[in-house]
Amino acid sequence: MSQLLASSLLLLFVLTSCHAQPPAAEESSASPSTVGGPCEGCEALFEYGDRELSAIDTLPGFQENEPKIVLTGTVFEPDGITPAAGTILYIYHTDREGLYSGGTNSSIWSRRHGRYRGWAKTDEAGRYTFYTFRPAPYPGGQEVEHIHLTVKPPQTNEYYIDEFVFDDDPLLTPSRRERLKNRGGSGILQLTKEGLLWNGERDIVLGLNVPGYAP
Repeated sequence: MSQLLASSLLLLFVLTSCHAQPPAAEESSASPSTVGGPCEGCEALFEYGDRELSAIDTLPGFQENEPKIVLTGTVFEPDGITPAAGTILYIYHTDREGLYSGGTNSSIWSRRHGRYRGWAKTDEAGRYTFYTFRPAPYPGGQEVEHIHLTVKPPQTNEYYIDEFVFDDDPLLTPSRRERLKNRGGSGILQLTKEGLLWNGERDIVLGLNVPGYAP
């Protein structure tokens, strides 16, 4: 009986050990980021696969959804003057129903972040451009419309900065504005219409108001 019990315990140990951790592709960072603090999901920035990134990206759903928007701007080094070339930007947002829909089983972040995500890499002038559509707020209307943004400068780890939000969003109340951290600078967009597109420009300063950044 003791030998049978020992064998059972050994089998239980092996099974427990095999399932103690999720697959490596679905793990969050093992330790807090050096710059920006802990960042759940920031590793999704690296899920562009073998694509050669450029300064311009068009997100899925751009053609069939309204209102269409163009997000553009310049990423600067921490001095706020020098363009930051080679910085990767990753964005994702909800659909027009306020859901992170259409993801695949290729990774945990594809499932969680949904289909509407994109990647750009700033050019020599530090410029980036995303063509997408304006997301809807979460069902229930308790959260402002927003587009998540993660950056990866060449010289540091990846970290999140303030989301893109919209100045004309009625849910963006004065109290909510006061609570914004302005990581990387203000993320509030004032959209202007040109033809069929709404344009929003946001410049980003690397390290600005980001914990752990050491100039």
